[in-house]
Amino acid sequence: MSAIERIRAERLVAVLRRVPEPDAVVDVLARAGVGVVEVTLDDPDALAAIERLRGRGDVTVLAGTVRTTVDVDASVAAGAEACVGPAFSGAVLARCLQLGVPAVPGALTPTEVEAAWRAGAALVKLFPARLGGPAYVADLLKPLADVPLLCTGGVTPENAGAFLAAGAVAVGISAGADTDAAAAGRLVAAVRPR
Repeated sequence: MSAIERIRAERLVAVLRRVPEPDAVVDVLARAGVGVVEVTLDDPDALAAIERLRGRGDVTVLAGTVRTTVDVDASVAAGAEACVGPAFSGAVLARCLQLGVPAVPGALTPTEVEAAWRAGAALVKLFPARLGGPAYVADLLKPLADVPLLCTGGVTPENAGAFLAAGAVAVGISAGADTDAAAAGRLVAAVRPR
């Protein structure tokens, strides 16, 4: 199953931003049933963490905060299965396409979402999703129904279901150093149909 297929199937990306011990957090997440994790490149250990986590074999590993073509090259070399960015960069997306790795650029406005999708994004990351909330997602998808949105930035276990009900194909929720079995379980429960 490709990274994009797994994101769509599981509807959840656990985002690890500057987590001191990502391996331990991913152990907890994987035991709870989380199958897709994103390690953000704003952590000095991010590339090594991506490489280690890919070695596990039980989780799909994405590189996050991918902002340059250098980031793309380093992420792919480390084993990232997709590159997620906070904004749309044509150069970043083109490099991902060149290397055959899915690109998930960030966008907020209809113009940005459309531009990212038309340029070849595998999914479009709506960021920060908290600004418009689920109602904005629903409104955005009325004319852009063919664009698969991954909503992140302000998405929590408490509001994830509303973003999915509004039409998002998946949500990204932060998982930090304090993520224990109960917290991981809440992440998974938040995206499962009730």
